Amino acid sequence: MQHEEVSTLRGKVESRARKAIRNRRSSHYFMLFIALFGACMIIGDGVITPSISVLSASSGLQRSLSNIKYTSSTDAEQTISDDLRKYVPVPSACVITVGLFILQYYGTHKIGFMFAPIVTIWLLFISGVGMYNVFHWDPKIFSAISPVYMYRFVRKINKASWKSLNSILLCVAGSETMFTDLGHFSKRSIKLTFVCLIYPALVLCYAGQAAFISKHWNGTENFNHLSESVPKHLRHVFILLSLLASAVGSQATITATFSIINQCLTLGCFPRVKVIHTSDKRLGQVYIPDVNWLLMALSLSVTIGFHDETRIANAAGMAIVFGMIVTTCMMSLVIALYWGKSLFVSGCFLMFFGFVEAVYVSACMLSFHKGAWYLFVISAVSFTIMLAWHYGTMKKYEFDLQNRVSTEWLTDYSPGLGVSRVRGIGLIYTDIVTGIPAFFSHFITNLPAFHQVLIFVSFKPHPVPCVPPGERYLVGRVGNKDYRIYRCIVRYGYCDQVRDTDNFEEQIIGSIGEFISLEESDCESLASPEGRMMIVGKPLVDSNALNPIHDTNSVAGSKNIANNETLASPSGDFIERKTAVRRKKVRFLIPEGGARMRLSVREELQELIDARESGTAYFLGQSHLTVRDDSNFLKKFLIMAFVFLDRNCREPPVALNIPHAALVEVGMVYII
Repeated sequence: MQHEEVSTLRGKVESRARKAIRNRRSSHYFMLFIALFGACMIIGDGVITPSISVLSASSGLQRSLSNIKYTSSTDAEQTISDDLRKYVPVPSACVITVGLFILQYYGTHKIGFMFAPIVTIWLLFISGVGMYNVFHWDPKIFSAISPVYMYRFVRKINKASWKSLNSILLCVAGSETMFTDLGHFSKRSIKLTFVCLIYPALVLCYAGQAAFISKHWNGTENFNHLSESVPKHLRHVFILLSLLASAVGSQATITATFSIINQCLTLGCFPRVKVIHTSDKRLGQVYIPDVNWLLMALSLSVTIGFHDETRIANAAGMAIVFGMIVTTCMMSLVIALYWGKSLFVSGCFLMFFGFVEAVYVSACMLSFHKGAWYLFVISAVSFTIMLAWHYGTMKKYEFDLQNRVSTEWLTDYSPGLGVSRVRGIGLIYTDIVTGIPAFFSHFITNLPAFHQVLIFVSFKPHPVPCVPPGERYLVGRVGNKDYRIYRCIVRYGYCDQVRDTDNFEEQIIGSIGEFISLEESDCESLASPEGRMMIVGKPLVDSNALNPIHDTNSVAGSKNIANNETLASPSGDFIERKTAVRRKKVRFLIPEGGARMRLSVREELQELIDARESGTAYFLGQSHLTVRDDSNFLKKFLIMAFVFLDRNCREPPVALNIPHAALVEVGMVYII
């Protein structure tokens, strides 16, 4: 009984928290700000990490060249060799960076298959070197893992040691990046790899460096402990492996950037870009060409502009710690709202990890003027773009919902307003799945006519590789049967090419024909605000008339004799139409029922066939957003930025393969 009371009290507290977050718009804005800010940090990390990783490895090549002894006695040749050693890191880093971004086209699976041996050899190499240094210089170095030394460090803290915390962040950069690639690999594989291989290798590597430093402390600025701790006869091997490993380390950050941008696209927080799914098994393995080349250009600008590891490292540390803070804030919400834990547990989690991360943030801010400012420049530009696109997209969608008209306006009132029907089929593409879109009502108001058959088409993505053809189309009616107005929702997976197929029009019309044939006998239709909707998508269309599809449940025909097109009707008769050229045939399933039902279905199919032969027109809404004169500066700026991005980013994929002669774009001004 007491346990039930505690559970009830906890449920009331959680319901209050959920209600407060749901009803307060300030909490929505805060979570949006935190999410976009974290995404911007990941994007900034995707720019900076390739630069710092490759440049640091290239600097090792410079040190290797510096150790070469020259026998030339002339000052001119010595000057040339000095210049060569001085300018080697940046050009070599740029070449490796360009090659790395070019490889992204092949996808995570192929790149991982190629890089896996390099990573394995690198981890075994640095762990072996670390083990050698531990036993050779100071076997007792493992005692430094004790928290006592951390307490002594904090107790004797000063400004110099406080600033050194910024460098410690780079030690955990690899693990932080690895867990951002959950969309590319499974959680189990990441955990096993980290616990069994990566973490032990890193502990041995850092312990070996600490043992070497304890016996060979050098206060010079350019002293590299890792490269100096490698035995001399293995340093050339180390330089080669470090160059290759730097590319691998950058790969994780680049793929994480692709993943976060893909998620922002799904949430309507990023401008339209082309997303290529490189795997049909994992949803998160994506390649975004536009973002890839932009990241490459920015990484090259960082490498060439700064050409200094320390300043780039300051920016990288800032990106890492802010990413951790955002993760902690969002995770505390997950603990309270999704896992169902108490607010006390969520608050303790936030306070503990937030305090540790705040300490590192304060250390990073001391180096703000030494390179970290560049991260905030990139993040400010990214945040402005994402916020403007999200704001414009939401305002546009809200305008569509508020200004849509009911189906009764189109079916009942439009005939009284003098609206006439013309021959043919009209395909109206819209994002809303109920009601009439505002741009189409605007079109009818100014030009009172529409086609004898109307089909409202909407595309809805599903998080699966491919949607089976039998489950792809969801078809229903809008209004009475006599109006011949239909709604078709096309469901597609991330590997489907539904929008780019040449016979997409035939598939839509075929799905409408199947819906007409099976409507009265269907008992598994779905309910919607406008009526029943039926899942259709059986192979109704044969795009090659010379290779008919044999199906015992359907009757179809295309008698290619003297260019005659023959279409099967539900009654079993053939409807023959003379055509000047051979057209694609459409087959309709024969419904089970009486002759009266078949006669009505036959008439509707006949009208669909006549409309198809009269031609098809495609209607697309073209929005033009504008703001009121009394709007504030922030609103005007966001709308102006959205309009600029909308005009200069990629066109909606639905409009790619529509014939220009059949395309009708309806312009409409949205006053926000």
